[in-house]
Amino acid sequence: MRVFHRYATVEGQRLFYREAGPTDAPAVVLLHGYPTSSFMFRDLIPILADRYHVIAPDHLGFGQSDHPTVDEFDYSFDSLARLTAGLLDRLGLDRYAIYVQDYGAPIGWRLVLQANSPVTAVITQNGNGYEAGFVPEFWAPVWAYADDPNRETEAAMRAALERDAIVWQYTHGVPDPSVVSPDTWTLDHALLQRPGNDEAQLRLFRDYPANRALYPRLHKRLRADRIPVLAAWGRNDQIFAPAGATAFGEDLPDAEVHLLDGGHFLLESNLDEAGDLIRDFLGRTLPAKADS
Repeated sequence: MRVFHRYATVEGQRLFYREAGPTDAPAVVLLHGYPTSSFMFRDLIPILADRYHVIAPDHLGFGQSDHPTVDEFDYSFDSLARLTAGLLDRLGLDRYAIYVQDYGAPIGWRLVLQANSPVTAVITQNGNGYEAGFVPEFWAPVWAYADDPNRETEAAMRAALERDAIVWQYTHGVPDPSVVSPDTWTLDHALLQRPGNDEAQLRLFRDYPANRALYPRLHKRLRADRIPVLAAWGRNDQIFAPAGATAFGEDLPDAEVHLLDGGHFLLESNLDEAGDLIRDFLGRTLPAKADS
């Protein structure tokens, strides 16, 4: 299964994306979290691409996409979602399922909330959409920084840009951390060190509370449109707890919730188990390609 590595320019910004699978097949869009990139989907893409047209972009400021400074671009989740929507529109995708993880969730929720939303199904892997699920010990410094950006609160958030914090995101809650490739945090940390990228990431940290304000609208849309949801969640995650997964059942009694023995980056440790769940879910919620 060949995976193509491509670029497109949207609003003057060069965005990188991985693409695989038949272009006439149902589309699945993979939206990564912090501090990673579409690299997190390197092993999932081949699992899906025999049956689906898979697109995995790097958000602006992440991965191989452009990383303008904060003087050159107004970083926010609204702006990242707008660029994502522009990319998908440019690629001619008017109907697609989404896989969201971490930062990918608030970007994906904005796609769900578009008028005449193109989103046909949602797979959320430790991507919060409810107040339930925020682990207080992890999120307290984020809320403090957003409420009052100052030298002290910023220092706490700058620690999240350091190698040890990134290693922790990948390895905590994983029964055997040796299954997680060091390539993950090595690449992420290196890309975060690009000049000016620290300030871009701080802007997004400060903007995160804006995502919580969207939740009531998201819940209303889920109820109204009965969008199929699969929550495949690392139950040992100390960022988004299992309550964030089970909460989807409040608005969608048919939401499929699976708590797996892993952490925040489930694909690094539970790829086979998660892949089977995702293929089964998509096989029931998306039309299969006629000759698949």
